[in-house]
Amino acid sequence: MTFSSPFSPGIKRLALVSVLVLGAAAIWMLTQDAKDSGEHENSIVADDAKLTAGAKPSLTVMAITPQPVEWPRVLEANGNIAAWQEAVIGAEISNLRLTEVRVNVGDRVQKGQVLARISNDSVEAALSESRAAVSEAEAMLAEARANGDRARQYQATGFMSAQQINQYLTAEKTALARLNAARARLQAEQLRLAQTAVRAPDDGVISARTATVGSMAQPGQELFRLIRGSRLEWRAEVSAADLGKLKPGVSATLTAPNGARVQGRVRMVAPTVDPQTLNGLVYVDLPVAETGNSLRAGTFARGEFELGRVRTLSLPQSAVQLRDGFAYVFRLDEQNTVAQTKVAVGQRLGDQIEIVSGIAADARVVASGAGFLADGDRVWVVAAPATAHKNP
Repeated sequence: MTFSSPFSPGIKRLALVSVLVLGAAAIWMLTQDAKDSGEHENSIVADDAKLTAGAKPSLTVMAITPQPVEWPRVLEANGNIAAWQEAVIGAEISNLRLTEVRVNVGDRVQKGQVLARISNDSVEAALSESRAAVSEAEAMLAEARANGDRARQYQATGFMSAQQINQYLTAEKTALARLNAARARLQAEQLRLAQTAVRAPDDGVISARTATVGSMAQPGQELFRLIRGSRLEWRAEVSAADLGKLKPGVSATLTAPNGARVQGRVRMVAPTVDPQTLNGLVYVDLPVAETGNSLRAGTFARGEFELGRVRTLSLPQSAVQLRDGFAYVFRLDEQNTVAQTKVAVGQRLGDQIEIVSGIAADARVVASGAGFLADGDRVWVVAAPATAHKNP
């Protein structure tokens, strides 16, 4: 059975053409929307660029220039504080007991002062025996000398034989020798008696004590240590490259462990350098008055040597930014646009920092607040107050 369409072929063609026209119109409208959107975005970007190019300064800063100053040139160093010379005091007599100890660590003593005593009973007895031996020898010498004088008188007369005369003269010489030997033994015992008193060899401060009452003294045994003259020295470690900058008489200032500032003076620069550290020692004499107060032997101290004065440029530390191991400042141009500039810095003194290189002496830089700036920012500039940048 065959069905026929209610629509004629002409109507079908008209419907198809209409659908195609509507599809083309839809595609054209979508294309125009995308084009308009792109143009709008480009317009926004262009407007933003125009705004950026003509943006007004957003921060207000103070401008300063590096100041020419005359600064002391210093060389920093570290080192230990030690005794200038430390004397070891021991017993000079053996097998006798210590009966008295008169000083302790930290005591100031004078040359010849008795520090300890050793038992001297046996020495006194030996000394008395030596004195008696000397007296006996003197008596025998007197008798032998009288006999010798008579022998010399009778030598020419022939009343005495030559042998007898020689015996008298020999006895005289022997008696004299025995007297000298007895006197020598007496002096030895007197010396032993003096050695029972342990005395200070110099003025100074007792830095160590091992002497105890009742112990047996032995030759060479250490009883005390003495800082001679109460003098201390700072043994500063300085690199081999800087040793040539120092010489005797150069002033030094070190910071004691308690924070006190102590002045000293270079006494000697070591002629050798440690091959491991490549550092040499510089010996600095320190004031005697500070011994035991601000300074103590064995402590560590930091200090600096004064090498004279030098003309240089400086900026406040607030104007210098330290980042990644480098120093930067923000330099201003004529349009007040900042440019981040790397500089080389030197020593610091107070709130000032030395500018070794990187900017000219007449360059304008941002005094503070550089941490809020970026390279290329425009800023408002106001005059810095008189106290904003002062010479040290």
